[in-house]
Amino acid sequence: MSANEKITLPGVFGPLKGANGNARITGPCGDTMEFWVKIEDKRIVRCTFTTDGCASSVACGTAACTLAAGAPESVAFELHPEDVLALLPQCPEEEKHCALLAVNTLKAAISDYRKKHCPPEACAACTSKCDSRKEAPRSAQTEADTERLPWVEHKIVVLSGKGGVGKSTVAAHLALALAARGFKTGLLDVDIHGPSVPTLFNLTGVQAKQFNGMIEPVTGCGIELMSTGFLLEHPDQAVIMRGPLKMKVIEQMLQDVDWGVLDYLIVDCPPGTGDEPLSVCQLISNPDGAVIVTTPQELAAADVRKSVQFCRKLNLPILGILENMSGYACPKCGEVTHLFGKNGGMKTAAKYNLAFLGRIPIDPTIGICGDAGQNFLERHNDSPAAQAFEKAVEQIHSALKQGEL
Repeated sequence: MSANEKITLPGVFGPLKGANGNARITGPCGDTMEFWVKIEDKRIVRCTFTTDGCASSVACGTAACTLAAGAPESVAFELHPEDVLALLPQCPEEEKHCALLAVNTLKAAISDYRKKHCPPEACAACTSKCDSRKEAPRSAQTEADTERLPWVEHKIVVLSGKGGVGKSTVAAHLALALAARGFKTGLLDVDIHGPSVPTLFNLTGVQAKQFNGMIEPVTGCGIELMSTGFLLEHPDQAVIMRGPLKMKVIEQMLQDVDWGVLDYLIVDCPPGTGDEPLSVCQLISNPDGAVIVTTPQELAAADVRKSVQFCRKLNLPILGILENMSGYACPKCGEVTHLFGKNGGMKTAAKYNLAFLGRIPIDPTIGICGDAGQNFLERHNDSPAAQAFEKAVEQIHSALKQGEL
């Protein structure tokens, strides 16, 4: 570092005690970087670095460590310089080579760990896979990552403009209703930070298994399930991850999960119009459309309008709007109370000339069945909520069958 530069060193600067992977590289510019990684159960627990370079070198090393920490080592190994630079928009053009040095040194440290701790046959498989990806252009990688999805006949994305509308519950029961009709169905939960599918199916703490290099979906109530919740060591583990890595994790769940042949894949996205919904819509080849979930009140309907614009900008067909939490019927007298207002979803659908898929009333039995790992639609198929899900699925299936989009 130059004697005239005053650089505040980050907390990840310096050797890492207990590291099990280490590498040191000198770049063409003359700067030297060294990375240390501590990997446990295929996840990077901690990552640190040192450099004798400039402030940009320190910034790029810090960004690489930030992105890698907490991530699966296979995901961190696929970091690109642009992922690092995405965190450093002010990095001068002439110093962007520091990002390449940081990424290469991190990968070398992970490779060092693999050489020391992986069986030879596993290392050979990892090296072959990573080399083939490194040689392929990014556009070609995207095509390869989705090449298994053509085995899925219909791909439906479930969106909501805001949280708290019961989107995951709706996604799960749409999948269950399709499976009840005899369709081979999968449900993918791409909420990286707050996965709901394990809880909805009473599978908290279950971990997905791997076979022949592929992740096997977890089966629940007759459908194939995948969620980041099935990839965590502990259900209470926090996933601390920035945008660039989140896209790579979603990419991995699409590419490396052995979905097999499916009639329908329902993708449960986190709320809003950010990284995860955008990544899903870009990575899935030709999704059939989106189901937008709302609650009746105007606040939720206003956020739905943002989801509508999101879909239209991405040229993603909208299969319809489904209104959840639409009234509560007293179990004693049968009187319906509209706790969250009335008709917000129907009005929004009419305003944008979209299909209205119906109203799902509040039913405490849905949560009780989920907590017990039971299929609500089977146990309470005559309830208003179950019948509303069936009608919504009938509309969706008919629209896809007839091509009425």
